[in-house]
Amino acid sequence: MGCGLRILLTGALLSVSMYAADYRVIVAGLGGEVDYDTRFQLHAAESQKLLGGECEALIGARATKTNLKAALEKLTKATAEDTLTVLLIGHGTFDGLAYKFNLAGPDVSAEELRGMLDPIAARQLIVLATSSSGAAVEALRRENRVIVTATKSGTEKNAVVFARYWVEALRDAAADTDKNEILTAGEAFQFAKQRTANFYETQKRIATEHPLLETGGIAQRFAVLRMGTAQKASNDPAKRALLLKKDELETAIDKLKLEKAAMPIDAYKKRLSALLVELAQTQEEIEK
Repeated sequence: MGCGLRILLTGALLSVSMYAADYRVIVAGLGGEVDYDTRFQLHAAESQKLLGGECEALIGARATKTNLKAALEKLTKATAEDTLTVLLIGHGTFDGLAYKFNLAGPDVSAEELRGMLDPIAARQLIVLATSSSGAAVEALRRENRVIVTATKSGTEKNAVVFARYWVEALRDAAADTDKNEILTAGEAFQFAKQRTANFYETQKRIATEHPLLETGGIAQRFAVLRMGTAQKASNDPAKRALLLKKDELETAIDKLKLEKAAMPIDAYKKRLSALLVELAQTQEEIEK
């Protein structure tokens, strides 16, 4: 196939979703600690705002298996021309047999998630921005479904930073590497993967997560986001400064958690509370 024809076909495939429906379901899972709860919910809320359109976010008390099932059941109306992005942000577990996403109330397993997704005809992107998420790939694998996980296996059990950089890909024009104003799943993954690696290198820490992309060929044709207004913040110098501050605060929280064992508990809680308040205030400034 000639280069020109390949480009033409790729453009045609990408343009399909311009006229089809793009559905999104975002879930902020159970954090277990106030700092994780706060960050998971901030990431979910920011994702919802950036993606726009038909996007349902399950945050806080709404983040349950029952509500996730109900949200996906509503999308059985979707056609094969539509797209569905499911973004799960939080903690995951793997007991050697099954992966589960931690929710308020009963957790949801990869097998259960597959049962919710399989009746939906839309082309699908499933992003598991959780620990142990690599263990879910086998259960979720299906033709015309792109799977992104924060870890390469179920044994990478530490909390992940991948979610932060996946959200960053949605608002940073640099993630759109071919500059066609369409952010594909492949582009978002490569951006988030590199930023995740940079985080561990900068912090001089051994990487405890290695993001994985399943069905990469499809991922390059799966449009996650149309650029333009969603990138406004990254083009504003004042907003860029706030985004940098937000990243620094998240990094400071991660560093503080590593130092927790060597600190008096009251000092730890006081410092953590101050950082979380500043993080929330910074997010509010970004959204103004």
